[in-house]
Amino acid sequence: MLLSSCGENTTGKKEIKFADAGWDSIKFHNAVAGTILEELYGYTWSEISGSTPVTHQGLLSGEIDGHMEIWTANISTYEEDKDKDRFKELGTNFDDNFQGFYVPRYVIEGDSERGIEASAPDLKYVWDLKNYPDVFQDEETPTKGRVYGAIPGWEVDQIMNKKYLHYNLDENFIYFRPGSEAALATAISSAYERGEAVAAYYWEPTWLLGMYDMVLLEDEPYDEATYKEGKSALPAVNVTVGVSNDFYNGDNAEAVAFLSKYKTSSKLTSEALAYMQESGADYVTTAKWFLNEHSELLDEWLEAPDADKIKAALNIEGEEASLRRDDFPVNLAIDLEAIDSGVTGLSIKFGGFFNLIKNLLNNFVGSINSILLLIPWFVLVIGVIIG
Repeated sequence: MLLSSCGENTTGKKEIKFADAGWDSIKFHNAVAGTILEELYGYTWSEISGSTPVTHQGLLSGEIDGHMEIWTANISTYEEDKDKDRFKELGTNFDDNFQGFYVPRYVIEGDSERGIEASAPDLKYVWDLKNYPDVFQDEETPTKGRVYGAIPGWEVDQIMNKKYLHYNLDENFIYFRPGSEAALATAISSAYERGEAVAAYYWEPTWLLGMYDMVLLEDEPYDEATYKEGKSALPAVNVTVGVSNDFYNGDNAEAVAFLSKYKTSSKLTSEALAYMQESGADYVTTAKWFLNEHSELLDEWLEAPDADKIKAALNIEGEEASLRRDDFPVNLAIDLEAIDSGVTGLSIKFGGFFNLIKNLLNNFVGSINSILLLIPWFVLVIGVIIG
């Protein structure tokens, strides 16, 4: 089922409907492309939500005009649909989206600014983890190390577990499955913030790998015949940009030309997602910030006059600090867990003091109440009338 996030366009302007398959990076790229098309060529833009197969079908049917992040390996009919001209592939958005076991860079190289010494200086390959169980010590089984796997139910979790077994990490490591994506991110980020060692499965592009300096442990070169058995590196996926056949026409020639040149990278995408995570900015605001940070991309995507126009438009709008009226409300990223922990810590640390104040106030109120009970009611009434 396709769910449109915006109503019908009744302004008479050109319109483009982007696929929203549900994750942050595609929404970010929609906002970047949509902002440029709106500012330069007068398009209104919206998003239509659905799963990967549903949004792909929407592209084939013409209900969706543009798809900024087609994960080609996840669509079994992709090559057939492309070869039979059921849609138009315009180019590659990015193809450097790696995944596997990551560790913080300071574990290998140290971090002098944070006062962290390298605890695993010779760690380079996945199988090298066997030499460092004490560095990645498991809390529940201190005699073994811990490596975080993927989320239960994900296909890649089976692959990573097979990799763990293939390299005999089970001899001195626990393969720990976090219960959710949020739990995995929390395990990595909390260890990183404390400067501790952590080895965990993760993937790109994500805000976490844009925010933290992590190193992907090397593996045997990718082999299509063996990677699902955990015996070689997982492949990067070609993530493409495509438009429907209906959209691919002369009326949209400028838009198609721009989208055909639209190319980023997993690293750039992760950087934008990290900015959004840290600042609490929405997708459009993040897109404008990104274009100001990487204005050289505009020179690659657009002809010089158009690149100059969009740069001027972004500057006039105040770059990242300027929010348009329709960008509100802004969702602020508030760490409620941290606030709760802080309040709990204060209550524990100053519990005696707070109890003393409470007792003094209770005694004071009790004394006033006792005095009032001794005064006849008619005296109080007269006092109120006179007052």
